[in-house]
Amino acid sequence: MLASEAGFPGDLDALIPRGSEALRQAGKLLLDGSCFQQDEVRVLPPLAAPPKIICVGLNYREHTRESGFQAAEYPSLFVRFRSCLIGHRAALVRPRVSRQLDYEGELVAVIGQGGRHIPRARALEHVVGYSIFNDASIRDYQMRTSQWTIGKNFDGTGAFGPWLVTSDELPPGAAGLQLQTRLQGRVMQNASTSEFIFDVATLICLLSEAFTLEPGDLIVTGTPSGVGFARKPPVFMQPGEVCEIEIEGIGTLINPVADEEPGEGRS
Repeated sequence: MLASEAGFPGDLDALIPRGSEALRQAGKLLLDGSCFQQDEVRVLPPLAAPPKIICVGLNYREHTRESGFQAAEYPSLFVRFRSCLIGHRAALVRPRVSRQLDYEGELVAVIGQGGRHIPRARALEHVVGYSIFNDASIRDYQMRTSQWTIGKNFDGTGAFGPWLVTSDELPPGAAGLQLQTRLQGRVMQNASTSEFIFDVATLICLLSEAFTLEPGDLIVTGTPSGVGFARKPPVFMQPGEVCEIEIEGIGTLINPVADEEPGEGRS
């Protein structure tokens, strides 16, 4: 259904704060609207303006080991800005200042009901659904300091989508789902979300100790082992390649890789 069609229910940024019933009604309306093939439209991120994008580092033990760290007793956290977001089939951008564009396949939990000091036993009630993220990282910039923010926020590096699957369609906490990252068809990451050090409920509980979670917030839950910089020799994404991230029950996020255009970003 087009946004211009009568009865268009609104985008997910507007629907999620209205609750699960609004999403169900929107689904019914959209089924009656115009149908398009994915290759006929530009697929945007499921949410265009999430209030917060909270990312978890080192949340799989094998990835923690390959990165040279010890498993922590508290999650490593950083944030992304929405200016980095791109959708399904949009190009991941290798910036002109670096050649170290790395892939990271991740599960995203989307907050539907906000709150503060959320008990772990009730935490999953606050999740409206799940999606997929490629936390593509500019490794040389990321590793220049102990704070990872700059290497995680280059434009065109936060691929998100293509679907939001409501939490009732998946196991509690999206546990036990197979996650696989493929680069040019080669399997680079292959793990289960049951291998999290900090599961979704624990993350929500800990995060809400510090700040209020809001409807539409994204929790990007961390990547498994097999990332490019830890390989010998390292493997970084190259222009013309295609990166696919598939999570069981959610779908496949596909993005080609391209170099930053020479004049891009100049005012």
